[in-house]
Amino acid sequence: METLEYRDNSIIRAEGAPTVQIEEDLAAGLTPAARRSSLPQFRKKRGRRRAISYQSFLEDARSYVVLWKCDAELAAEARARGCECGGVLHTAGYPRKPRGGPDTLGPEMNVRFSFCCAREGCRRRVTPPSLRFLDRKVFFSVIVLLVPVLREGLTPERMRRLRERFQVSERTVRRWVRFWRETFVTSRTWQAARRWFATPVKTEAMPASLVEAFSHITDLYERMTAVLKVVTVLPD
Repeated sequence: METLEYRDNSIIRAEGAPTVQIEEDLAAGLTPAARRSSLPQFRKKRGRRRAISYQSFLEDARSYVVLWKCDAELAAEARARGCECGGVLHTAGYPRKPRGGPDTLGPEMNVRFSFCCAREGCRRRVTPPSLRFLDRKVFFSVIVLLVPVLREGLTPERMRRLRERFQVSERTVRRWVRFWRETFVTSRTWQAARRWFATPVKTEAMPASLVEAFSHITDLYERMTAVLKVVTVLPD
């Protein structure tokens, strides 16, 4: 996989990575207000359609490249806005040690984009939203999102293989389910986002019901990007 770089406001593409078009056509299954909204996560994307399972998505390094590119775009936007005091933002990314991704991921995937104000006396840190990292959880966000979805209906043997593949315990997976159904659904992020769906998303079936709400987006790379934008980009 080609090494990715983020320099100033430039995004260096990985060779062969699928293109994510943020501003596209309107998505089905949303309220009229959502269809008129400029919020990109509620817009349908068009492009190449890929027949790919959720597990294959998690095992595909290109999936993480797509999320990295989205993070780089969010970082560029944050840097362009500058600090609240009017100062210029300097790069001040910091390392993370996310678990669950493919072994072929490069070191750039472990860096959280962040900035520090250059103005003396301010030095405020500005950390934009991230589609790769979910709060302080040690696993990649897509792992936290999709492994609970994958566990539904699995036999004990298949569940054991799934846990082994992503090096996650059953206890951790149950904790993730509680996070989606008890913590996330009470957050201001979700309270702001839920009104955009024409059909209510069943909180008792989270996170599968949230992913299903975007099933009209047939390209799985684009669907997961849209879901994670709802989870991470809307202000909490």
